[in-house]
Amino acid sequence: MPPETAGSAPALPQEALEIASGYAFTGPALDLGALLWDTRCLPDVQIRIPLPMLNRHGLVAGATGTGKTKTLQLIAEQLSAQGVPVFLADIKGDVSGVSVPGVPNERVQERARDVHQEWTPGGCPAEFYALGGMGHGIPVRATVTSFGPVLLSKVLQLNQTQEQSLGLIFHYADHKGLELVDLKDLRAVVAFLTSDEGKQELKGIGGLSTATAGVILRSLTAFEAQGMSPFFGEPEFDTSELMRTASDGRGMVSVLELPGVQDKPQLFSTFLMWLLADLFHDLPEVGDADKPKLVFFFDEAHLLFNGASRAFLDSLTQTVRLIRSKGVGVFFVTQTPKDVPGDVLAQLGNRVQHALRAFTPDDQKALKATVKTFPNSPYDLEEVLTGLGTGEAVVTVLSEKGAPTPVALTRLRAPQSLMGPVDADSLDQAVRSSPLYGRYAEAVDRESAYEKLAAAEAVAAAAPVPRKGAPPREAPPREAPPKEAPSRGRPKEEASVVEQVVGSGLFKSLARSVGTQIGREITRSLFGTARRRR
Repeated sequence: MPPETAGSAPALPQEALEIASGYAFTGPALDLGALLWDTRCLPDVQIRIPLPMLNRHGLVAGATGTGKTKTLQLIAEQLSAQGVPVFLADIKGDVSGVSVPGVPNERVQERARDVHQEWTPGGCPAEFYALGGMGHGIPVRATVTSFGPVLLSKVLQLNQTQEQSLGLIFHYADHKGLELVDLKDLRAVVAFLTSDEGKQELKGIGGLSTATAGVILRSLTAFEAQGMSPFFGEPEFDTSELMRTASDGRGMVSVLELPGVQDKPQLFSTFLMWLLADLFHDLPEVGDADKPKLVFFFDEAHLLFNGASRAFLDSLTQTVRLIRSKGVGVFFVTQTPKDVPGDVLAQLGNRVQHALRAFTPDDQKALKATVKTFPNSPYDLEEVLTGLGTGEAVVTVLSEKGAPTPVALTRLRAPQSLMGPVDADSLDQAVRSSPLYGRYAEAVDRESAYEKLAAAEAVAAAAPVPRKGAPPREAPPREAPPKEAPSRGRPKEEASVVEQVVGSGLFKSLARSVGTQIGREITRSLFGTARRRR
């Protein structure tokens, strides 16, 4: 059917006119597409999202193959053009095309005509990252200390008791100046605490049992055996890199390539949460801004919530609730709204719902639950959601005044960048030519907890063993240990090796060295992630 002519909107039914008035924004906005009404596409009624409302978070949902990825591309392109940086997690490896112009074809031209879109090919300035360097991209790493015990417990699939115990181990390492840079550092600290010398230390850190410490140690060993070590270490990625703009003022689109870790969903979903948590406690408060500082798309969001502990969910909910005031918008991308906990879903003011399937009783239940999450609507949403075509969606967003807009059945615009992946050679070339490549490409293994405990063990092994019956040698004077009451009932001469080394002048000198040496307990955020000095 040919597109409507200009001026046709007044002839619309009253319900369609009310929808049209709900999207008649006066300020800057992103164009999603045109209203669909009674099987007709009405290009005079444009469905839009006000730019200042993008930090009120959102949800892009729909069954596989319904066009969610293209919706992400469409929104990312327009945000970049408005000078807003964007972060995209590329699970399937097909988002890299956002960096190069699209290819015109008849389907694209037809879609553009339907929605009155002036379609011209165009790509966005982009950086490509990969977790631990596994895949095509600049390596993204985090230190174990920065990652923190709550997120690491999620990755290791620990239960609540084990998660609390891991928190005590982090507390111990912080207090003793044993820096946890990579997994071997954490494994060394746990192994020490389960050794004969370290068991005495366990008594002083909140009743951590040897059995629980052993479970954590085995989980770490299995985790390393699966090839997880490259994700933890230095140089640690500075999340402020995600906030950059290009020389022409467009926002940088940061694409985290994840095909190489598709079989490790707990890892990549939790790593995404680390990126968000790190941004949260580094950014200043900005309140309601004219446009977001960053919009963060959290793909395959259901993986983040599966098997999550109560503490994890509480921290996630609070992070999502509070990060809005720091100018960051978060869009969760998943199949149905029921994949997202209610407390988090309540924070998502902008909704783009693609088609759902209703082939099974569970599908039908999910469909009914999805319909209940929308405002009242003149549509029969159960029927509409199962009949949507690819590139069509039900939309409701927050108006410029912060109120929900009417539900609008929408034919979405076509992205102007390539709707598919960039070839591997071009991707590698883009990565190696990035100014960030030299900063993060090569891993660095400096002295940390593993090396310090190994040195302490060597000192103990080299200490002379007094002959039986010989008078005890006078101990050389040493500095007082850090303020920590010794365990009751333990004679002073039976102090552990770590206490001896920590109290030595050599250890204190190391603790004062340049770098991220700790020497005292770290301030940690909602997720237990360490605050870093930029």
